Amino acid sequence: MPVHTSESGLTGRGKGIGLGLAIGSAIAFGGSGVAAKPLIEAGLDPLHVVWLRVAGAALVMLPMAVRHRALVRRRPALLAGFGLLGVAGVQAFYFASISRIPVGVALLVEYLAPALVLGWVRFVQRRPVTRAAALGVVLAVGGLACVVEVWAGLGFDALGLLLALGAACCQVGYFVLSDQGSDSGADIPDPLGVIAYGLLVGAAVLTVVARPWTMDWGVLGGTARMDGTPVPAVLLLAWIILIATVVAYVTGVVSVRRLSPQVAGVVACLEAVIATVLAWFLLGEHLSAPQIAGGVVVLAGAFIAQSSAPAKGAPQPVAAGGIDPELSARENVA
Repeated sequence: MPVHTSESGLTGRGKGIGLGLAIGSAIAFGGSGVAAKPLIEAGLDPLHVVWLRVAGAALVMLPMAVRHRALVRRRPALLAGFGLLGVAGVQAFYFASISRIPVGVALLVEYLAPALVLGWVRFVQRRPVTRAAALGVVLAVGGLACVVEVWAGLGFDALGLLLALGAACCQVGYFVLSDQGSDSGADIPDPLGVIAYGLLVGAAVLTVVARPWTMDWGVLGGTARMDGTPVPAVLLLAWIILIATVVAYVTGVVSVRRLSPQVAGVVACLEAVIATVLAWFLLGEHLSAPQIAGGVVVLAGAFIAQSSAPAKGAPQPVAAGGIDPELSARENVA
């Protein structure tokens, strides 16, 4: 439950803890691509890495699924949406994209999601949007043009960019789905239960799609290279499952409960920065000066679009939904 107290000191301390947890969650999520890419380059298919991540996290969260088993009957559509879009779709597209383009670029492409959400709200739902949110979208799109260096004839792998855009679309799809069912009054599902079942649904779907029985399991017994440095593959996998998935989700849920979704969403902007910095130092993926400047503009646009979102129950116009695909899911089920 959210923290409610009449003591301002306790409230401030609770928000401080929430902010620390939100930052920790962004750091944990930001390291997922950096740990996954060496496994992909060592010979694992991107879908197999996603399956290992989701299936491993689902096993860790299995006790929470048993505890909240009533959710299967009460909110089957929400669980299916989270599993298909918030877990399987986003991660499969993202991991496939980083096998072709730099980690930082792939993650920054996902920050087009606020623009896509606003497009859905404005042209499909025919609801007005705030000027600040629209400005944020313009900045994000302009910054992205610098990140991919469009003046160079789209120097990056076009398929890789399309896969990253697919991850952003899955984020938007989940946001729209969860937004339609979020006004449930007292019948708000426990977010940890939704995460647990979302991971189980995602693992089931990915088992059919990824066919893990065809995986080269021997890769996990060897080493993968991070910018030439050998690292045990199983250690990278453990990081992806335990830190970049389980710890990241749980700390994110707690942070959203102590902070407003808007504040938590703004803090999530750090994920792109963290992922880019880690990829720079650990994978040797250096970005040019225009790309760095474009990344800053993307983050600024995402920040403006997210922070302009009105509080719950506020009248129209509306702004964008969550920025980070995984945080967006947590915000709308918390």
